[in-house]
Amino acid sequence: MIKIGLTGSIGMGKSAVSKMFRRLGVPVFDADAEVHKLQGPGGALVARIEARFPGTTGPKGVDRQKLGAAVLGKPEELRALERIVHPAVYHVRQHFLLQNRSRPMVVLDIPLLFEKGGAKQVDVTVVVSAPAFLQTRRVLRRPGMTAAKLKHIRHLQVPDHIKRQRADFVIDTGQSISETRGEVRRLITCLRHRKRR
Repeated sequence: MIKIGLTGSIGMGKSAVSKMFRRLGVPVFDADAEVHKLQGPGGALVARIEARFPGTTGPKGVDRQKLGAAVLGKPEELRALERIVHPAVYHVRQHFLLQNRSRPMVVLDIPLLFEKGGAKQVDVTVVVSAPAFLQTRRVLRRPGMTAAKLKHIRHLQVPDHIKRQRADFVIDTGQSISETRGEVRRLITCLRHRKRR
């Protein structure tokens, strides 16, 4: 099995590319979606997060705004949260890999692939990228997003140009959807040929 590590900075179109892989028959593990489940209503991590960060959860699970405020700009608090979340996500990912062990390839959609050392756990790294002006436009359309928040998020992420340098492949989302889909299709074909050798 080829493990494809898919990543990209905020607003680069990683979710759209992830869906393209899925539609083309490649199983996708979405780390963000798993975090939402673990922190959602009845989620496995809600009680532990409430114990460590009192007042950040409610009937709908973790209140992401309150939890964000509790860790934003506080490295020690962020590390405490990561010590709760990362092992749980790793466990779910291992289950996903076991379920799909007979598939020729899978995608591990991991936002902080380079930032947290996840690139060592995959066979191929794919970075989703777009011009900075497009990234900014996309992100500022999101509810509650501000230029200051975007600046802070960018500060926490490896810069796009460095991700592009580190990547085995780059998927461009600064073009039409059909052109991006064509790139994804060609990448899958390329990896299938590589596996046969």
